[in-house]
Amino acid sequence: MNPNILTKLTMRPILSSIFVALSLAISASAFAKTFKIATLSPDGSFWMTIMKSAAKDIAKQTDDRVKFRFYPGGVMGSDKAVLKKIRIGQLQGAAFSGGALAVRAPNTQIYNVPLLFKSYAEVDYVRKQLDAELEKEFSEAGFVNFGLAEGGFAYIMSKKSIASTSDLKKNKVWVPSDDPASQSASDSFGIAPVTLSISDVLTGLQTGLIDTVAASPIGAIALQWHTQVKYLLDLPIIYIFAVLAIDEKAFGKISEEDQAIVNAIMRDTFKKMDAQNRKDNQSAFAALKKQGIKTISPDAAQLTEWQATGAAAAKNFAAQGKIDPAMVSRIQGLLADFRAAN
Repeated sequence: MNPNILTKLTMRPILSSIFVALSLAISASAFAKTFKIATLSPDGSFWMTIMKSAAKDIAKQTDDRVKFRFYPGGVMGSDKAVLKKIRIGQLQGAAFSGGALAVRAPNTQIYNVPLLFKSYAEVDYVRKQLDAELEKEFSEAGFVNFGLAEGGFAYIMSKKSIASTSDLKKNKVWVPSDDPASQSASDSFGIAPVTLSISDVLTGLQTGLIDTVAASPIGAIALQWHTQVKYLLDLPIIYIFAVLAIDEKAFGKISEEDQAIVNAIMRDTFKKMDAQNRKDNQSAFAALKKQGIKTISPDAAQLTEWQATGAAAAKNFAAQGKIDPAMVSRIQGLLADFRAAN
């Protein structure tokens, strides 16, 4: 046999094997992705701990094809800055609070209407009816998400005692930058707030630029704001939740198999986080009292005043087009039904 023909016959299976191996390597590389995620949560917080654990599990189950890199503590800037970085591909996603995506998904801020809820029982009832719709709206805005995680009730915490809405107007109240829901709520309360990024709040309290904040107990402790306040108004002002939103185009660059793995692990993680945060907030509330922060309870007249202001805020949200009026009516109907039955 011609030696050249023998060489060709010998090389064919070798070349074929190399081609297959290269094809598989290129295919795996094409579906590999590192998701860069911004978050306001400080490093070492419960959120960061549980998310890093989920990321480790995802990397293991995808053979390192899918990885997550987190940027904690607000180092990536305000929500507006983070959204811009997602748009240009510098980031692939972020952990946002409810109102942060209001421009692209307005109804997702419905839970943030001031004084909407009176108890966690009301929250649980309403969320069973509406969570799926909010998740759908996030998706329609171009973000993959894995469910909502409770942040808890935000309470007014201040250097001076606040019991009424008129007391609130006398203080230097902080609201987050780039948060239309908070700004609309401020209008309803008749206050001229000081807008700061969350990373600047502690300094603002220390320097006297602001003297009043609204935060969940675990948030106030994690961010050290509790060290700068003396009073807490024992009235749930706003219900806070968070969502991990990943740009759907970036998410679509990983294989369907890996998408399913990420979705399963992250959804399970958010369910755990949702439940644990409530327990932690209850413990943190007790811890704030033990550390000498005095709780203020409004009297009946003051409570009526707060509730009337909350109702006005809901109307403003609808009138200004910040939330679909039909959504406002729906959630108010659900709450009326629950209160009538309880």
